[in-house]
Amino acid sequence: MLLKKLQLKTIDYKFALTVCFFLFFAPIITAQEIIPDVVAEKPVEAPSGGKLKIDGIIATVGDYIVLDSDIDKGFLEITAQGGSTKDITRCQMLGKLLEDKLYAHQAIQDSIIVSDAEVRGMMEERLNYMTQQVGGDISKVVEYYKKSSVEEFKTYFADILKEQKLASEMRDKIIKDVEITPEEVRNFFKKIPKDELPTFGAEMEVAQIVVEPKVSKEDKQKVIDRLNAIRQDVLDGSSFATKAVLYSQDPGSSPNGGYYKMTRKTPFVKEFKDVAFSLQAGEISQPFETTFGFHIIMVEKIKGQEVELRHILIAPTVSEAALKEAKERITNIRNKIVGNEISFADAARTESDEKETRTNGGTLVNPTTQDTRFELTKMDPTLYSQVSNLKGNEITQPLLNTDDKGKKTYKLITVTNRIDEHTADYAKDYTKIKELALKEKQINAIAKWFDTKIKDTYIKIIGEYKECAFANNWLKK
Repeated sequence: MLLKKLQLKTIDYKFALTVCFFLFFAPIITAQEIIPDVVAEKPVEAPSGGKLKIDGIIATVGDYIVLDSDIDKGFLEITAQGGSTKDITRCQMLGKLLEDKLYAHQAIQDSIIVSDAEVRGMMEERLNYMTQQVGGDISKVVEYYKKSSVEEFKTYFADILKEQKLASEMRDKIIKDVEITPEEVRNFFKKIPKDELPTFGAEMEVAQIVVEPKVSKEDKQKVIDRLNAIRQDVLDGSSFATKAVLYSQDPGSSPNGGYYKMTRKTPFVKEFKDVAFSLQAGEISQPFETTFGFHIIMVEKIKGQEVELRHILIAPTVSEAALKEAKERITNIRNKIVGNEISFADAARTESDEKETRTNGGTLVNPTTQDTRFELTKMDPTLYSQVSNLKGNEITQPLLNTDDKGKKTYKLITVTNRIDEHTADYAKDYTKIKELALKEKQINAIAKWFDTKIKDTYIKIIGEYKECAFANNWLKK
């Protein structure tokens, strides 16, 4: 299979990427709901160019169904998010919906379990994101999905999330054991005609040294004392939720009175989860420290493996004196590197306060690819602006950085390697070529899985959609 023609057997990459957001949030209706056929407000364009007057079930896959309106909702979702639907046909959209139904159906057959706790955790995360997108008002989300109340929407949305999670788990199961050998990578590369070799954009490798301003014991103790005072007020009868709104520095929970719902799989820092799951219902923790600052937690409810809690976060203030001292320290490090007393990499190993990069000489890892290379056109704008004008082994002046947690540090950054735009080279680009080869093998595994499961599953396509030229054999011809 040629590299430039790499496609999912089921649907091409361009379309798959276009509908990615839709599949994340789309209103998918499951077979567990009772759905009457209703008259559509407007005639719906059929695959053949005719008109379908009635919205009803157009496909069945195992225990799941697809309504004609689900396709229209798909197009609306993509358009609402600024995407283009110009090159997407109704048949393609239906084909993608059928894939997800088959994934979810087979997940149940394979005894893949998605717990209610997992769904609730996903619900909180998605709702937080969705409400932020519409200005923090959940009623606007409810209105958009044409539901009469928050509770009705949550019940409806829970079914969507469960189906999506089942489909995701099934896809992961299909490809989790797919591995690629060096010989397979080599053969994959050899199959690509020279005039079809991909072009990789200009890239660079970047290293940094980080110095953190020291927070004094006195400043830390002030925060601990403040949290202890708040804790005592709550024990004496004050509202924890009110205290969280007034004093917590966590922007994600403070407006909601510090409320979080979590399981052990919820992505919180380890120290936070360790304390949360050590408490009994109604208990309030002592102040404890994480990378965000100091916290106290009050557990409200424990439901099986799920904990509902409220917390207050207060971070110690970094004094101007501490910032000045950190700047002086990092300036001294820079002077030693520029004066050739020590290499940048050795300085990073011995002087940097950033554990994640210290051991490898300060080299940054691209969070998207997990490689050390950053493609210039996809680089974080802030990082790009800091390094784009550096020449040779030039080092930035000390940069004051404030991260998304509000934590201030000083940095030195240098470019350790520059790679110009070039045609794929097996030796230089082995990692990227390996990723492409693995992706092709995973696609082939998924295609084989579809061929088998379609034959073994009850599938029915209704009406004019039988005329669709599906990539998969949904019509079992």
